[in-house]
Amino acid sequence: MDKTYRTAGDAVADIPDGASIAVGGFGLVGVPIVLIRALHARGTGDLEVISNNCGVDGWGLGELLASGQIRRVIASYVGENKEFARQYLAGELELELTPQGTLAERLRAGGVGIPAFFTASGVGTMVADGGLPWRYDAEGQVVLESPPKETRVLDDLGEAKEYVLEKAIAADYGLVRAALGDRHGNLVFEESARNFNPMAAMSGRITIAEVDRLVEPGEIDPDAVHLPGIHVQRIVELSEAERSDLPVEKRTTRPA
Repeated sequence: MDKTYRTAGDAVADIPDGASIAVGGFGLVGVPIVLIRALHARGTGDLEVISNNCGVDGWGLGELLASGQIRRVIASYVGENKEFARQYLAGELELELTPQGTLAERLRAGGVGIPAFFTASGVGTMVADGGLPWRYDAEGQVVLESPPKETRVLDDLGEAKEYVLEKAIAADYGLVRAALGDRHGNLVFEESARNFNPMAAMSGRITIAEVDRLVEPGEIDPDAVHLPGIHVQRIVELSEAERSDLPVEKRTTRPA
């Protein structure tokens, strides 16, 4: 039951080129940066990444993006990363934009064995009707569009409403960041770092967690566990230097 790995490099060593990876984090909060850098160092490429966004220029998933290791992204947000936008518009990167709540539920559904679900989000838009540009060519022409999705009118407390069918996401691997974990893989997230991390962990067939602090089984109160160890297959404890690498996404100041 001891799921610990000595280094992040050891933990990601078997991730192959072409793998799909669900990555936790929102902006720069709760990002598994050490595991991402281990993948970067190995040169693992042709990756399909599922994450709320793709980091920022030069940090987080932006590091894999800048080195050309990502082939496709499923995300809800492009902003804050100029290289992400450049690659997408230049035809170097395929992008499937998904409403944020829908993305979270697609990841969760993939982890609990629900193959698809109906949601009202996106009804009456290109999300449901199809036609969202997934890939451009170098001349800026759309060469791949999102397909139309199944819709159905369902009863909602006596009112008929239209819903769109969304498919679950079951990724090959999940990469997440937690504040506390034990050797069985039970995790506790710190405040807003809880964001997409639990869902990304549930989605991955093999999930790897980097944790600020590792404790022995039984030291975490069962009621305090945010994600049970059944969803985590590997765990790596960070060094002091690694866990303190937490940049500020936006600095705002005012006159003294």
